[in-house]
Amino acid sequence: MSKEVGSALCLDKLVFDKIEFKRTGMKNESEIEFNLGIAINKKQDEEIYKVTLSLNGNKEKEYTLEIILSGYFSFDDNEKTDDKLKRAMINQNAVAIIMPYLRSQVSLVTAQPEVDCVVLPPFNIIKMMSED
Repeated sequence: MSKEVGSALCLDKLVFDKIEFKRTGMKNESEIEFNLGIAINKKQDEEIYKVTLSLNGNKEKEYTLEIILSGYFSFDDNEKTDDKLKRAMINQNAVAIIMPYLRSQVSLVTAQPEVDCVVLPPFNIIKMMSED
């Protein structure tokens, strides 16, 4: 890959910390409600960032689901990136990088017999992160 299109931000690891689906009733017409959480932590004394997305879903009288996903990010040592740019890249780019994995897992978990498959809509990550 050409150096000009590369990124200083590197996704080192991606793990699902929790995947839980709990049926509470039978298929119905109620709307599913979601709560999305984002946590960003920097490892002390290292340039390693942990970005965690947690999604809780509740479809009343049918099921609840919880998915927690963590991505571990670092920066290319050969790139000179200031702290302000690093923070922006972690807050926006890192979340955007791991969001499709969360979206895919929600669809996989809900693509089961007697459950309507859920496809999460695209999210405006920049707007979400600026609301802090």
